[in-house]
Amino acid sequence: MANTYHQVYIQAVFAVKYRAAIIDRTWQNDLFAVIGNLINETGCQTIIVNGVADHVHCFIGLKPTVAISELMKAIKAKSSKWINETALTPSRFEWQGGYGAFSYSRSHIDNVYRYIENQAEHHRKQTFREEYINFLRKFGVPYDERYIFGELV
Repeated sequence: MANTYHQVYIQAVFAVKYRAAIIDRTWQNDLFAVIGNLINETGCQTIIVNGVADHVHCFIGLKPTVAISELMKAIKAKSSKWINETALTPSRFEWQGGYGAFSYSRSHIDNVYRYIENQAEHHRKQTFREEYINFLRKFGVPYDERYIFGELV
């Protein structure tokens, strides 16, 4: 083929280290905007970024030359640097080491967008742990529940 055509949609989910609920409502929208800009800087497309006090969801139109692992590494490193340089938390801010990445077809864009848009409402009924395990099960991702968040349960 003479050109590259692509359509890859990824929902990435990552948590604050130890799942500490420290993303404050007073600055969370600024953080989500920073993350969205970081995604766009890679040539990928930010569809929506949202979350709650202990984790973030990013819905991304992935550029095929960008590895998800490198994208997540950059987003997490640069956004935590921004939080620390802006002194938004009383102690050093860190993201948890891992992340989840789940792929969707074009027909799912609206539903995934609404799901991410309504995170605050969603988490009134379900914890992040429950949500994340449901994602892993829904997408058939093998996991060991004892180590899912980097600690023994």
